[in-house]
Amino acid sequence: MTTLRSEDWVVRPSFVANGPTSPVVLLADETHLTQLAGIPAVAWQTPWSEIANIELVRFAHQMALFATVADVRYCWRNRELTDYDALRAVVLEHGGVVSRRRRRVAVIAVVSVVVLASFAGGIAAWFNRGSAMATELADARFVNLTQNDLPSDFSPTASNETFLGLLVPPSDKVYTPTTTTPPAKDSTFSKAAGIFQTCLGVTNAKDRIYGAAGQQPDYQVSSPIFNANSSSGVELASTTQYYKTTTMVRKDTHEMSMANFGACFAKSSATLVLSGYGTSVPVGTTATSWRPVTFATGWSRGGVVALKVPNVTSPLQLVMVVMTKGHYEVTLSAIVGSFTKSERLLDNVVNTLLLRMSNSSAATA
Repeated sequence: MTTLRSEDWVVRPSFVANGPTSPVVLLADETHLTQLAGIPAVAWQTPWSEIANIELVRFAHQMALFATVADVRYCWRNRELTDYDALRAVVLEHGGVVSRRRRRVAVIAVVSVVVLASFAGGIAAWFNRGSAMATELADARFVNLTQNDLPSDFSPTASNETFLGLLVPPSDKVYTPTTTTPPAKDSTFSKAAGIFQTCLGVTNAKDRIYGAAGQQPDYQVSSPIFNANSSSGVELASTTQYYKTTTMVRKDTHEMSMANFGACFAKSSATLVLSGYGTSVPVGTTATSWRPVTFATGWSRGGVVALKVPNVTSPLQLVMVVMTKGHYEVTLSAIVGSFTKSERLLDNVVNTLLLRMSNSSAATA
């Protein structure tokens, strides 16, 4: 039988509440699969006879191992293919299956660049322009979340190791507007727009979120994606848009003040996230609007929706919050294991962002 030691894995969900998910070392022998997770390492070992539905998936430059233990579906991901052949032999020897998939790069790229840029900016392509004012860009960067704004167990996480990596643009990219054509009628973005507009009761011609009435910001830039195992697991990131005039922001805020905006925005965003997994929001899924508890001045609205990701049995919820003030429109995106357990943390993060929007040089300009 094949034996194996393979390093540099990340596992989701954690094996115990608030347990480590990386770095993970996998050890395989004839009788057991062993996982060493975290620093110092916490060991978990189980017989192969208690592991079901084993699947190894190879992508272009990385791999994922799925397995079910005690009715929980686990996923290990590795950004390298160094041990692929050895792991493939192990999986096949223990009755698993091996498959190869192409990552949906085109879909993911569209989602990452467009969705958060679109909520109040119309359908636009975003490219580095390099000629706008440095002060505006500095202000946009200033507003976004940093690790110092979060509890000590949060840390930046690589986009390809997170669910939000399918939604939030890379933190090292700055997007500025240019003229483009609308997406194809049957594109994922078009479907998400249709879900949003039907839910909110607004026509495409008058919709400022996904539709033709939207205006484009001067700048868009995102924070890193931060991850922690607290509150049943949390991933979150912020995206800041800087608009040329406060009137543009006020007009967007008017549409977003409709009572069901938060629910509609969360559901349409879930559609875009799930497109990266080749699936969609199940028919009948209900999203709810949420209004964060704030003490800082500024406008904010949010929504929450269940997120059913293939091969992940643990409950997940997508939380989307939009904040506006002055020249800014900021989106907080979060994926949580339990909204109830995470709500206070999200309230605090919203207040942090509103305070930073108020303290920037552009807040009252």
